[in-house]
Amino acid sequence: MRKPRVTAATSGPDGLAPAGDVAAIVAGTHGDPFAVLGVQEAGKGFVARCFVPHAESITAYTLTGKKVGELSRRDDGGFFEGRLSLRKRQPLRYHARNAGGDWWLTDPYSFGPVLGPLDDYYIAEGSHLRLFDKLGAHLIDHEGASGVHFAVWAPNAKRVSVVGDFNEWDGRRHPMRDRRDTGIWELFVPDIGAGRPYKYEIIGPDGVRLPLKADPFAFRSELRPATASVTALPPAHEWGDEAHRNFWRNADHRREAVSIYEVHAGSWQLNDDGSFLSWDELAHRLIPYVVDTGFTHIEFMPISEHPYDPSWGYQTTGLYAPSARFGDPDGFARFVDGAHRAGIGVILDWVPAHFPVDEHGLAKFDGTALYEHADPRKGFHPDWNTAIYNFGRREVVSFLVNNALFWAEKYHVDGLRVDAVASMLYLDYSRKAGEWIPNDKGGRENLEAVSFLQRMNKEVYGHHPGVMTIAEESTSWPKVSQPVHEGGLGFGFKWNMGFMHDTLEYFSKEPIFRKHHHNDITFGLVYAFSENFVLPLSHDEVVHGKGTLLNKMAGDDWQKFATLRAYYAFMWGYPGKKLLFMGQEFAQRREWSEARALDWNLLDFRLHRGVWQTVRDLNYLYRSRPALHGRDCEPEGFSWLIVDDSANSVFAWLRSAPDGNPVAVISNFTPVPRDNYRVPLPQAGKWREIINTDAADYGGSGKGNDGVVEARADGASISATMLLPPLSTIMLEFAPD
Repeated sequence: MRKPRVTAATSGPDGLAPAGDVAAIVAGTHGDPFAVLGVQEAGKGFVARCFVPHAESITAYTLTGKKVGELSRRDDGGFFEGRLSLRKRQPLRYHARNAGGDWWLTDPYSFGPVLGPLDDYYIAEGSHLRLFDKLGAHLIDHEGASGVHFAVWAPNAKRVSVVGDFNEWDGRRHPMRDRRDTGIWELFVPDIGAGRPYKYEIIGPDGVRLPLKADPFAFRSELRPATASVTALPPAHEWGDEAHRNFWRNADHRREAVSIYEVHAGSWQLNDDGSFLSWDELAHRLIPYVVDTGFTHIEFMPISEHPYDPSWGYQTTGLYAPSARFGDPDGFARFVDGAHRAGIGVILDWVPAHFPVDEHGLAKFDGTALYEHADPRKGFHPDWNTAIYNFGRREVVSFLVNNALFWAEKYHVDGLRVDAVASMLYLDYSRKAGEWIPNDKGGRENLEAVSFLQRMNKEVYGHHPGVMTIAEESTSWPKVSQPVHEGGLGFGFKWNMGFMHDTLEYFSKEPIFRKHHHNDITFGLVYAFSENFVLPLSHDEVVHGKGTLLNKMAGDDWQKFATLRAYYAFMWGYPGKKLLFMGQEFAQRREWSEARALDWNLLDFRLHRGVWQTVRDLNYLYRSRPALHGRDCEPEGFSWLIVDDSANSVFAWLRSAPDGNPVAVISNFTPVPRDNYRVPLPQAGKWREIINTDAADYGGSGKGNDGVVEARADGASISATMLLPPLSTIMLEFAPD
C-alpha cells in the first residue's frame, strides 16, 4: 500500500516558502518539489523558486527573453525565490551568476506534466501497448522548450531524481514528479539533447539511497564497464525493406524454407586489434556471407545491453537498448534493413526468463522486490544466480510485452527466439522439495508465466503479422506452438531439443555399435509433428567442454568429416526448420569462446571447405525444393522408405509437397559402401541425385550412382537398386521425362 506524502503549503502570508520546505529542497528530501519550485501563486501574483547550487544571483526571464524578476538567495545551498511580473503562469529561463562567470538554464519545475490521464489509466491497467513511447528518455518539444522527458516506474520510492553530467550527478537538482496513481515518476528537463549519460537516484521506502539505477526503458547505454543510460534520438533510419516484410506478412512460416544461422555478434569476426565489429562492419561482412552460404535467417544471441561479456548477452540489464559494443542503435537498424534488402530475416534471442542482480539493474529497483518476487523460492533462479520476473504483476508483464513489440516495430526484426521457456513454465524448475511454492491449484505449473507467454504471443502476432516467435522449451509441455485460442502457448515454433540430443548421441557412437542405437534416429519421428519444430544445432552444444560438432563425431578425422556432412544432409532432409551455430558450417575444430573470433583460416583447407560447400548446397536445395520445406510441420510431407535396417544403419524416407517433385533421403551411417542396395520408391522412372555428401568436391571418396538411379516396378512394389556411399546421405529427386 502506498503511503501518502505530506505536501507543504505553497507560500506563507508574505509569499515566501516555509523554512522547512526550503531546507527539504536543499537536502533533497522534499516529497513534492513541484509544490515548492517553479512558478507558484502568491496572493494575486506569482513567485519563482529554484534550486541552483553555485549561483550567487539569478534573474528570471520568459522563454521569449522578457525579464520578469530578480530572485534572492534564501539559502546558501542554492535556494532562490522572488516575485515575478507575470499575468499568467508560464515556463521561465534563469540567468545565473557567480564570481567565476554566468550561465543560462531553463526551469524544469515551471513546466506542466507530459503524461496524461489516459496514460495513467492504461498504465495502471497494464494494457498500455506503447509504453516505449511514454517511459524512458524522449527528446521532445514541450511548452515552447526543447529537452528530454524522463519517466520511470518506481511506486514504492520516497523520491526519484534523474542524475547525469548535466547536473553533476546531484540527486537534489532534478527530483521528479510522482504520478501517484501509477507509481510513475516523470520530469521534463529542458536544454539537454542526445548523447547525455543519465541514471535514476532513488530513495527507497526506508529512506535509504539506493545505488544509481539505469533506466529500464533506456534506448541506448554506455559501453561496458560503464553502466549509465544515454539519451538518444528516436531511430531515424529510412527503411527500404517493404518487399521483404510484405512477403513474410503474407506467408505461412510453417510452409516456407527457414534455415537459421545462429550468430554471436561479438565473436563471429573481430577487428585485427581484437575489437568488436560495428553493425555497419558486420553488415558488410556477415550479410553477404549468409547470402552466399544460403541461410534464410540470422539469429543473434542477445544483443540487448549487458554488462558481462561471458554471459553472451543472456544476463541483460537493458532490454530496450542494442548493446553499445557494436555502435549506436541506428547501426542496428541499418543492419536489419540491409539484411532484409538482401532477402535475409533477422531473429533476436530474447530473455524474459530471468535478469541479473547487478546493482544498477532491475533488482530491488525502488528498494523493494518490484520486478521480481520477494520470496526467493519464486524470485531467484538457482541455476544462474539471477532474479525471476514476477509474471503475476501486470506492470511487469506490460514491461516485457511492450519490449517484444518494441523490437518488432522499431527495428523490424523478423522473430524472437525466447530463451529458457521451460524454466518459466515450472515452479520447481531446478529446485528440490521445499524450495518452491505450488500454484493456487497445488500444481508445479507457473500459471502466471503461462498467461504472460500467451499474452506476449497474442500481441506480437496480432500487431505484427510476419513476425514469428520460437520457444526454447526442453520438456513435453503440450501445445507450445499451438494457438492460444486452442489452449496453446501461442508460439510459432519450438526448438526440438530431443532431435538434437538423440542424433548427437547416435553419431558419437562408433559405427559398429550404431545398429544397437537405431531407435535414437527413428524415435524422433514419433513426435516430429506434435509441434512446429526447429531443429537446433546451437551454441549450447559447442561450449563448456562439449567440443565442436566435428569433435562429437566418432572415428578418425576422415570419418568425422564424412559423418558430419552426412549428418547435415540427414538434418536438412528431416522434417522441421533448421538452425546451425556459426563456425559449425565449416567444421570449426576449436570449441567456441566468446572471447575470440572463429577460425576462418580453416576455409583454406579442403575438408573444411567441403563441409561449408555441403551446407551451402543443402541450403540451396532446401529453399528450391518444396518437398524439403513445404510440409516441414505436417505428417503428410513425410513417409518412411526404410526404417528397420538396423544391421546396416541405413535410413530412408520420402519428403513431399503438393507443388514439387518428391525427394528421397537415404543415409548410410557406416563406413561400408552398400552396393546393389534396394530402396523402395513411390514412382517408377528416373530419380536424379541432387546431393551426395560423399562427393569428391565435398572431400568424400567420390562413390555414387553417376547422378541418377532408375526405379522399376516389380509386381506390386517399386524400387531402385543403387550404391550407398560410406558415411553418407544422398537425396534423389523424381525426374519425370
